[in-house]
Amino acid sequence: MKRTGESRGRMLVTGAAGKVGQAFLARALHDPAFDRFVFRAFTHRRPLDAHDRLDCVQGSIQNRVDVDRALDGVTHVLHLATSKETPDDVMDVAVKGMFWLLEACRSSASFEQFLLVGGDAGVGHFFYPHPVPVVETQAHSAYPGCYALSKVLEEVMLQQYFVQYGLNGCCLRAPWIMEKDDFRFQLSFGPDVFGGPRWCELVGAEAAATHVASGAVPVMLDEAGVPVQRNFVHVDDLVDAICTAVDHPRARQQLMNIAMDEPVDYGALGDYLARTRGVPLVPVKTPYHSTWLDNTKARFLLGWRPKYDMARLVEAAWSYRRAVDDPRHVWYPG
Repeated sequence: MKRTGESRGRMLVTGAAGKVGQAFLARALHDPAFDRFVFRAFTHRRPLDAHDRLDCVQGSIQNRVDVDRALDGVTHVLHLATSKETPDDVMDVAVKGMFWLLEACRSSASFEQFLLVGGDAGVGHFFYPHPVPVVETQAHSAYPGCYALSKVLEEVMLQQYFVQYGLNGCCLRAPWIMEKDDFRFQLSFGPDVFGGPRWCELVGAEAAATHVASGAVPVMLDEAGVPVQRNFVHVDDLVDAICTAVDHPRARQQLMNIAMDEPVDYGALGDYLARTRGVPLVPVKTPYHSTWLDNTKARFLLGWRPKYDMARLVEAAWSYRRAVDDPRHVWYPG
């Protein structure tokens, strides 16, 4: 983080009770580089633990009055609030909510920087062929569904506020964000699979039950039978990037991909798990395509470097043991 001075800053974090929000606040509240900041968590439903430098505002991001109240006296905004495949909510959260945030920021006397965490859903993820690495200048190409569309609209709206009003901000575009044992459960043939694909549906219930019993893991193949390369980022690396981008002069009005240096190759992943864990491998042909989200721009402009590669991602996920009071939840709206 590049400091602009020693004056007190107040950072609003939307979606503060989510995966990234909690990880960021846990880091920033104990990082001496952020001692000049106090934080305000804007949450919809879930409360956060009390801290002397953190206050919580509960409200609805699509409600302008709630947004204006949350932004009172704020210098920095970290916008994490999102909505998944929920058509009844997604436009209110992603479009109206972000519009109210940006409108309040541009008219605020205290505002300094807007940070958005975007998603590679806006450039198609693995739904479309990408014959070259995906860089920030590639055209938006949302895959079917309202969530991917919302990621496009968020990025475009922020960019237009750069153009129209000279707003100081940046977008950190992340692929699928991993923490704890997420990476292990994205390979589950059971109903406890984290995210997609749902391997149990691709292979059928009977085969899936056999694979669960044997501890097998899938090897995702494209239509030609070649292992798919897929982008991930660990939440710790994403939080590192966020912390680095705060007040960084070279982050101004930039879009940057924040991902592992190389995508995970499911063939190499299967080989690694077979060698280190002795698990059976099940090739699964899918309609998906390999993509390589290029993080060169963030490494060049910010000096940021991801610490997680495929092996570290595996070791962290397989060694993680959940406490009784830390059950697996996948939160969407809220």
